[in-house]
Amino acid sequence: MKLYQKEIQLLAKPRGFHIITEDILKALPEIEEIRLGQLQVFIKHTSASLTINENADPTVRQDFESHFNFMVPENQSYYKHTYEGSDDMPAHIKAAVLGPSVQIPISNGKLNLGIWQGIYLCEHRNSASGRHLVLTAFGQ
Repeated sequence: MKLYQKEIQLLAKPRGFHIITEDILKALPEIEEIRLGQLQVFIKHTSASLTINENADPTVRQDFESHFNFMVPENQSYYKHTYEGSDDMPAHIKAAVLGPSVQIPISNGKLNLGIWQGIYLCEHRNSASGRHLVLTAFGQ
């Protein structure tokens, strides 16, 4: 059994949905040593999230941002947690909906994603610093 874990910090990204698959592969080349296993990617923040979705057409990411902003609008009178700005509580809600982690099978040293799938950093804040991820790969 092989087990690798690494914590990385992504460069700060603007609000929106960003494909980070290549960032993860560059940070954890040990994935190539695993014939059969799993990769877990966990984000250590409560106002950003992770998901897997379309990796080819950038309009999908734009539509995600537009739809989430419609579903979870800013400046609602019922928000109490507004200390860090109008995007603060909506960012927490969006992160709770999407979640803090994704898990991907590893097969023959490669992430076993579908041809049109990529790992997204979902940045829900207007101004965020680089996000911290914990990458854990394990298998045989």
